[in-house]
Amino acid sequence: MNIESLKGHGAMLGANAMWGLMSPMAKFVMLGGVVTPLVVTDMRVFGAMILFWIASLFGKREHVAPADLMKLFGASLLAIVFNQGCFIFGVGMTSPVDASIITTSMPLVAMILAALILKEPVTGKKILGIAAGATGALLLILGSSNGAGSARAAGGTYIWGDLLVLLAQCSYALYIVLFKNFVGRYSPVTIMKWMFTYSFLCLLPFSYDDLIATEWEALEWRASLSLVYIVVGSTFLSYILVIVGQKRLRPTVAGMYNYVQPLVASIVAVCWGMDSFNLSKVLSVALIFGGVYLVTSSRSRADMEREAAAAGKTDE
Repeated sequence: MNIESLKGHGAMLGANAMWGLMSPMAKFVMLGGVVTPLVVTDMRVFGAMILFWIASLFGKREHVAPADLMKLFGASLLAIVFNQGCFIFGVGMTSPVDASIITTSMPLVAMILAALILKEPVTGKKILGIAAGATGALLLILGSSNGAGSARAAGGTYIWGDLLVLLAQCSYALYIVLFKNFVGRYSPVTIMKWMFTYSFLCLLPFSYDDLIATEWEALEWRASLSLVYIVVGSTFLSYILVIVGQKRLRPTVAGMYNYVQPLVASIVAVCWGMDSFNLSKVLSVALIFGGVYLVTSSRSRADMEREAAAAGKTDE
């Protein structure tokens, strides 16, 4: 394995580890009731926007065409506003382990949308992967809604939290499919600075009252550090690391690092006493992990086209 590959593996491992930590960190920030989910989302988007604009000052300046600015606005709604908004509200209504496990279903949703929109082939292995992943997600959601103790004590809100986290994954999957051929036009920093800017402007009217009403002095230092981590680590740095990994690794290999997220979140949540494992969660993890592996290891449209072209040359 060469140095460039090692950099790619290290970057994807770091990015997904930081995303895995985000679920328990966000839960910890909101436990005191000082900061609402909408404020956490707003601070995350605002902080990343500032950091990406600062980063853009040290790179090549790029002019973005007006038509592309409109496309970036649409991309920001799917990839950030709906994705992060639904996710952070979902985390506030469910357990961090549930949220992180559902997050691993994103490649499955992306595969379905790619088949419908980009006409990617649906193979037997992909169908089996969808079935396994969907079964795992449904088992997790139904288990949360019918679970004892904590779910009932929360007024049966776990299922709505699970569904919101799932909706966040669907939103991001739609983004990566619809904008697959667009993101290569500009540098990642240019794209992200505009997307986070649009997202902040969209969220501000809804979060302004909560921001003004937030008693920041009542936020204890550990919760404040967690919020800083969410902004700098699981938003800004993670996006940078993913770009590094995507440039050096095949998409299938990069996608496999999604498995790190629930592993990290589960370890942290259990250590903090915020959650516990049960047989239903273990089975859900196995089904979703197995489904994602089957989907990411199956042949793509490009693979089939190359095989057909090679067969044509052989016939000649």
